[in-house]
Amino acid sequence: MKFRLPRRTTASIAALGIGAFLLTGCGAGDPNASAAGAKDKKTTIGVSVYDMSSFVTQGKEGIDAYAKANNVNVLWNSANLDVNTQATQIDQFINQKVDAILVNPVQAGSLQPQVAAAKAAGIPFIDVNASLKNDALNGSVQPDDVAAGQQEAEMMAKALNGKGNVVILQGPLGGSGEIDRGAGIDKVLAANPGMKVLAKDTANWKRDQAVNKMKNWISAFGGQINGVIAENDDMGLGALQALKEAGISGVPIVGIDGIEDGLKAVKSGEFIGTSLQHGTVEMATGLAVAVKLAKGEKVDAKPIYKMPAITKDNVDQALKNVVTDKDAFITGLPKLIEDNLTTGNIAYEGLPGQQK
Repeated sequence: MKFRLPRRTTASIAALGIGAFLLTGCGAGDPNASAAGAKDKKTTIGVSVYDMSSFVTQGKEGIDAYAKANNVNVLWNSANLDVNTQATQIDQFINQKVDAILVNPVQAGSLQPQVAAAKAAGIPFIDVNASLKNDALNGSVQPDDVAAGQQEAEMMAKALNGKGNVVILQGPLGGSGEIDRGAGIDKVLAANPGMKVLAKDTANWKRDQAVNKMKNWISAFGGQINGVIAENDDMGLGALQALKEAGISGVPIVGIDGIEDGLKAVKSGEFIGTSLQHGTVEMATGLAVAVKLAKGEKVDAKPIYKMPAITKDNVDQALKNVVTDKDAFITGLPKLIEDNLTTGNIAYEGLPGQQK
């Protein structure tokens, strides 16, 4: 595999000339020493995430594992759901002349000046997990959120036999996850006219906000609520807590992401299902694509993460990968990422029914 030096490293070598090699003890005619120096140099990737949600915290573990295995220096920042904060973070990465930028954006359509500035500076710019909806990006590692929204709504329709009243907990309004998962949910609701939406509102992917939102809905609608469709597990878990505190049981809840507590809720029967968007896998894949673009290596720069449905039938294996055997899974993660980029199925992790 051919290794290409980042632009700023090449420029520095040209400026210093042969004398620099002499000062470091490497003769000008020693190609092996030069190659070794290039191989040992760390690649620096600036990473900005929308917030430290359960999913992103999980994803950071994957990013750290891939970075350690591949000599990558990660500059990590959380935007705390603030677009302006994220823009400032990206500006700093550009000024620092990082080798590539990986962003999990707060909002679709944001950061246009930053994308343009990175392009002018020759810095690859990649989004992961949530889309910037920007055609100027060098790469994009995204889940099929429309399919995930459709998948969870179909689980609910099956549980209710196509009839009943539901409430919908949305992600941050204007974010690609909220937009796309909502589109998938709407598609299923349109096909099931017997299902009525009593209320829907954002809880910003947050469990505590979902608790408060659900308490308000329980006060307003009480026993009319037949099901809860949450656009992520954290919000579904918040709804579950509110229902328990109100002494209400048996209301089906469905989520997305497959975080530890979400999988445990599927195992216990408190969730009817979820869709596994394994943060360690997806986020680390985003980093891998960013690194390969920075090095000029061949890679599919826009792979799609297709979330497998998780029900009682396969939740045990998912729990092994995410919880009980997590350390072993993360140890093997860097190789899994490389294999998945080769096969094209970046969500593969050996779950029952998954195909490479």
